[in-house]
Amino acid sequence: MSFRTRRAVNYTINIASLVDILFILLIFFVVTSTFVEQPNIKLDLPSAKHSETSESQGLVLTITRDSRLFLGKQPIGITELDAALRSKVAASGEPTLVLRADKEVPYGAVVAVMDVARGAGLKRMTAITISEKEMR
Repeated sequence: MSFRTRRAVNYTINIASLVDILFILLIFFVVTSTFVEQPNIKLDLPSAKHSETSESQGLVLTITRDSRLFLGKQPIGITELDAALRSKVAASGEPTLVLRADKEVPYGAVVAVMDVARGAGLKRMTAITISEKEMR
């Protein structure tokens, strides 16, 4: 008696189309993702032992070592700051003012800016620092 042996069927998975789909998904996520841009203003931020990470941006006000002011990326004088902040408050309700001040800025300059911001109607302010972990 002769038995017929079956041929073993060799199943393979063609992953070329899967790789194509994954590549397209990767491109989609890279293109649609957002990147947070920080202004190209050289600062030496003060350090803090206990700091929180915040994702909300708000109005970014930068004070450089030589006490120059930048609202976002635009240079602005202390005299024009009040009007600019009032227009931002009127346009967006109650934004948070994010202060980026160099650690060499005199304390009086930071207080003067905060006073102008309070006068313009800003109630929430936060300061950006660098954690001591990041300094290492």
